[in-house]
Amino acid sequence: MLHRNSAASNSTYAKPLEQARAKGKQVAKHVKLIVGLGNPGKEYEKTRHNVGFHVVDLVAEAEGWTWSGKLGKTPLADGLVDGEKVILAKPQTFMNLSGPAVAELVRWYKLDLADLMVVCDDLDLPFAKMRMRLRGSSGGHHGLESVIQALGTREFPRLKLGIGRPAVNPMQTAGYVLHLPRGKEKEQLEEAERLAAEAVRCFFREGVSAAMNKFNGATLGADV
Repeated sequence: MLHRNSAASNSTYAKPLEQARAKGKQVAKHVKLIVGLGNPGKEYEKTRHNVGFHVVDLVAEAEGWTWSGKLGKTPLADGLVDGEKVILAKPQTFMNLSGPAVAELVRWYKLDLADLMVVCDDLDLPFAKMRMRLRGSSGGHHGLESVIQALGTREFPRLKLGIGRPAVNPMQTAGYVLHLPRGKEKEQLEEAERLAAEAVRCFFREGVSAAMNKFNGATLGADV
């Protein structure tokens, strides 16, 4: 279960909201958190498994936000959208250990889990297809499973982006997810990531129901 503990008050943790108040900046009471899952390091940067990182990077770029904040070791980008604070995060704990970092963010910002969105890849969705859901199991995704374990619940929104399975030996996925897509596959996946970023932006502007209605089942190249 997710419990509050003294870790969030550790002096190593940045205090972005408190710092903003001290500087007299506008501070929103309501916070939405978008977490992209991936692996840190240059060797993993452009791999299939890092689509969560890619999507939140695209959101930051579209909104004009910079990755200038940090909570513990987790880079943050944030801004105000219609009076609400929206925070983007990229945990640096490696994919399979993402949960504790996400739980720390949820505790720190006293977040309602309905205002959390986790973005990750999915082997079992058709390639370049996305699916946003209010809740659900991990579907075998180890990063998402880590988040579920750390939060003690499946009741939080998530956006999955399909990366498909290898055509040869479809159950041999470890190397596949950590390799770079190439050629047409790379182009299509990048387009899908851009569409997923728009779905995330719809989520924090219009809500999860509107985002699901507009983007679940959307095809590449279509207007939404």
